[in-house]
Amino acid sequence: MSSLRIFVVNHKNICSLHINNTCCYKIRASLKRLKPHVPLGRNYSSLPGLIGNDIKSLHSIINPPVAKIRNIGIMAHIDAGKTTTTERILYYSGYTRSLGDVDDGDTVTDFMAQERERGITIQSAAVTFDWKGYRINLIDTPGHVDFTLEVERCLRVLDGAVAVFDASAGVEAQTLTVWRQADKHKIPRICFLNKMDKIGASFNYAVESIREKLKAKPLLLQLPIGEAKTFKGVVDVVCKEKLIWSPKSDDGKDFERKPLLEMSDPKLLKETTEARNALIEQVADLDDEFADLVLGEFSENFDLLPAEKLQTAIRRVTLAQTAVPVLCGSALKNKGVQPLLDAITMYLPSPEERNYEFLQWYKGDLCALAFKVLHDRQRGPLVFMRIYSGMIKPQLAVHNINGNCTERISRLLLPFADQHVEIPSLTAGNIALTVGLKHTATGDTIVSSKSSALAAARRAEREGGKKHRQNSEAERLLLAGVEIPEPVFFCTIEPPSVAKQPDLDHALKCLQREDPSLKVKLDPDSGQTVLCGMGELHIEIIHDRIKREYGLETYLGPLQVAYRETILNSVRATDTLDRTLGDRRHLVTVDLEAKPAETSSLLPVIEFAESVGEDLSQASREAVENGIHSACLQGPLLGSPVQDVAITLHSLVIHPGTSTAMISACVSRCIQKALKKADKQILEPLMNLEVTVTRDYLSPVLADLAQRRGNIQEIQTRQDNKVVIGFVPLAEIMGYSTVLRTLTSGSATFALELSNYQAMNPQDQSTLLGRRRGLS
Repeated sequence: MSSLRIFVVNHKNICSLHINNTCCYKIRASLKRLKPHVPLGRNYSSLPGLIGNDIKSLHSIINPPVAKIRNIGIMAHIDAGKTTTTERILYYSGYTRSLGDVDDGDTVTDFMAQERERGITIQSAAVTFDWKGYRINLIDTPGHVDFTLEVERCLRVLDGAVAVFDASAGVEAQTLTVWRQADKHKIPRICFLNKMDKIGASFNYAVESIREKLKAKPLLLQLPIGEAKTFKGVVDVVCKEKLIWSPKSDDGKDFERKPLLEMSDPKLLKETTEARNALIEQVADLDDEFADLVLGEFSENFDLLPAEKLQTAIRRVTLAQTAVPVLCGSALKNKGVQPLLDAITMYLPSPEERNYEFLQWYKGDLCALAFKVLHDRQRGPLVFMRIYSGMIKPQLAVHNINGNCTERISRLLLPFADQHVEIPSLTAGNIALTVGLKHTATGDTIVSSKSSALAAARRAEREGGKKHRQNSEAERLLLAGVEIPEPVFFCTIEPPSVAKQPDLDHALKCLQREDPSLKVKLDPDSGQTVLCGMGELHIEIIHDRIKREYGLETYLGPLQVAYRETILNSVRATDTLDRTLGDRRHLVTVDLEAKPAETSSLLPVIEFAESVGEDLSQASREAVENGIHSACLQGPLLGSPVQDVAITLHSLVIHPGTSTAMISACVSRCIQKALKKADKQILEPLMNLEVTVTRDYLSPVLADLAQRRGNIQEIQTRQDNKVVIGFVPLAEIMGYSTVLRTLTSGSATFALELSNYQAMNPQDQSTLLGRRRGLS
């Protein structure tokens, strides 16, 4: 009888096992069609949504509800711990099965050889993963000033951001830059005070620096339990609970969440109660709905206020960007990352909670922004897209408004750093990776068809009345791309032989599509190719990538600073161009005036005298403007661009039959004549410099900056260090990292950012001109 019972139980198990296997085979078969591309070397889970034995439906894996999507970025100063935090997030969400380390060069998001060698992030990397039923598209961004554009173009497509701070340093130079960028795009954010285990870490100092320097209102949602070596966990202020990580746990997955009790933690409970009451008062000041609730039901005792009500109010305040939630932890020591993930899903917005005005014009049709291009040897250009409305599928023909061309998406992928999973469709709110778009560049707006774009333009025109009639219809629909900063460094680049020049041109063309801040131009005098970049490191990385990815041993000339030129007085010039080409005579006479512009302007300010402007045709007007712009590209002193000039055209006599090219040439020649007659001034780029140095080495650093024509603004105290803030000409700061390392025995760090262009003094200007002419 007992053996019969055992047989029946076993038979039941066999049946259930058969059913489970059948289900798994079906799901595996459907997943096989997704073709995950997983290389050897890292241990990844198979697909977003398949964590352990948790098998979800295919549709929920690919297209979760919009309310459950979070598009977030991780941003910070260099070395605050962005990539380590990202690595821990991926590990705890189940997407990697081993903890990567920046020092070991095996992190998921730093996959370029240059990133792994230097231990810094150069390219932003997109990762898609799930956490407690939410789909999170996370982008790890660089912290180095040379790659500020990478941060800018990623923030453009994000709905929320996590600002990571070094708890021992608080707000640093690049933190201010990325915070300003997030303000510009109106992005709600939360703060994570990382490195709480580091010697010198101070929670109060970091919070105060956020309040003082970023002019933000920090909401303390957590308090640390211990600091520096004694840091062992955090207190959840909202729920009055403590989270302690087990010292025996190697990976930080095991932690205890216990309520704070009067018996066991009287001091901690008192601190937490005070912090919670202060938090409630702070949120009530910022949110009227919550204030009514607090004053009505819970005015006598704040302890009775439910955590859910407080969390809802904190979310409203965060989305309104009137305050920022602050959390703390140590990513390297695996503490505080899981509560950070919970805060991302709880307080940062979903795509439908961001208000994008242009969406109403598309009425559900496809509208997407291409925000990044990568080149893959096998697949060709890979274009990252943020889908604002509609749906993208493979083999879909799409229209590029910027390029005015139609292309076909051959394949659609889900981004996972350098790994990609092929998927059948993706809906609004998601970030997609597309294959097959050969002409799309960073900042292009993608729609379903040209007719869809025109229909949206008509709707936009009706909405905005007739006041925008002068704008072209396409311009109205362009999503704002990113402002590309002007390069400050340039150097020549040469291939190993003339036969390799086409290969170099191809490599540079591909790299320019990936990185819009890289400019390439041809020197008209020498015929050499000139690279223009954002800094020494930027050009060094480009040179290294050409060698590794395209197999070209190129030669770089010496780095040179991108100067500008201007004029100091008003001059007038006249020129006549008389040419006969074939049986046509081209005759143009120009009389114009060049003078300093009243306001600073990169492009020349063009004015037409009344007698000229009335009779001038549109084609002639464009020819004059083209001639002026081309003449101002090369100044008379160094051949640098001319800025801050105003050109007034007093007279223009054109012989019938004269081509527009001849008009442009005559105007250009006349302006060059005027610029040569004027008093000229060289403008040099001035950099904001911030040096963090210990007290012992402050004097030699200040003495060195004085030799470099530095202008010290202030010296701040940051914990045990001194922070020197000032301005230094870019020409004097080349190779500064090596000198600073030598002066301070490697203990100091510095950050640079372009401030503006300023006039050189006459002595420095004559020295520079003499050096350029080979006289000194």
